[in-house]
Amino acid sequence: MAIELLSPAGNYEKLETAFSYGADAAYMGLTDFSLRKNAGNFDEDELAKVRALKERTGKRIYCTMNIIFHEGQIEKLHQMKDEIALWPFDAFIVSDIGTVPFLQKEFPDRELHLSTQASCMNSEAVKVYRDMGFSRIILGREASLDDIRRIRDAVPDMELEAFVHGAMCMAYSGRCLLSAYLAGRSGNQGDCAHTCRWKYRMALEEEERPGLYYPIEEEGGYTTILSSKDLCMIDHVKELEEAGLSSLKIEGRMKSVYYVAVTTRAYRKAIDGNPDLDRYRRDLFDVSHREFTTGFFFSSGPIDGTADVSRPTSYGYERNYMFLGTVLSDRGNGIYELDVRNQIRKEDALEFIGPDVPLLKAEGFSLLDGDGNEVEKLDHGKAGFIRTGLELKPGYIMRKEAEEKHIR
Repeated sequence: MAIELLSPAGNYEKLETAFSYGADAAYMGLTDFSLRKNAGNFDEDELAKVRALKERTGKRIYCTMNIIFHEGQIEKLHQMKDEIALWPFDAFIVSDIGTVPFLQKEFPDRELHLSTQASCMNSEAVKVYRDMGFSRIILGREASLDDIRRIRDAVPDMELEAFVHGAMCMAYSGRCLLSAYLAGRSGNQGDCAHTCRWKYRMALEEEERPGLYYPIEEEGGYTTILSSKDLCMIDHVKELEEAGLSSLKIEGRMKSVYYVAVTTRAYRKAIDGNPDLDRYRRDLFDVSHREFTTGFFFSSGPIDGTADVSRPTSYGYERNYMFLGTVLSDRGNGIYELDVRNQIRKEDALEFIGPDVPLLKAEGFSLLDGDGNEVEKLDHGKAGFIRTGLELKPGYIMRKEAEEKHIR
């Protein structure tokens, strides 16, 4: 079976984008039970659109149900069984074992995938989950390629999935109380304030070793000691496949449509062995991201000094392009309706990208308002059109070079 590319879908637009740009499957959350509580997620109003999209594409959709359930939440889960049954989910991604009997009883035709939040890291644990009825394990982010190979050899009948791109966490697979302590928002309940990305002023000296300080880089008197680098395995897709993974997962349900498009597209081209991969790969370094790392894949232990992710980044976000919006429809005669997300000016050097189009540069275009009048600019949230000689299609992403390349 070909390796699966699994992309994030924080809302319907991102779900549609993920499928258009090459994902085999996408993962989404229901509002009440997802660890990305602020991702937008999905509610009953979008049910019909999701069902139609799945029927049209034939692609797979997984439901993230990966919070740590408290007593009231497990009761609510039971009460929502009829509503959940309406959604066209192929699998549930869970970390709380208390949900398993309920899901197996009420949804025997849906698969169970173990969330990375469960920190499954060895073959004996995989066997236990297999015997419980799980068909796939999303390994802890701390698993190395060697770990994956050994688990695959020991339990060949289990599908293995791993995150290969996106944000990392300084806690073990996200089990962190820092946000709850400092901001009153629990990361284990889907409301992380990302306190690990905050700037801290400190000096760490070991008591028994005077003069030995933890290496901390500062700018303006502050440091990002807890902020991990972002994961990027675009150059190692073949090694991931050979290690025995069944699915490559991209992090980012709270990130933009532009992020979903360019990351999905790049990994699709890498999996397919596209000869023009470098043209698509470049976008990973242009979309907003922190300093990249290969995480724990090439380390010999979870926190042993060889894992690059264990060294915090001293940089904020980098981005070379600003996402301006998407093409909604072709109105004919070179006029295209736009979904405007950031201000577009007539003097901007506009670029468009598509699922199989690395880059199109717009020259000599005109901007039109909702009434079809030429204007100097289009603003976010207002109807707008572009007249151009380019051949565009619905779903194409519009962007321009960012004026500010580094965001702290």
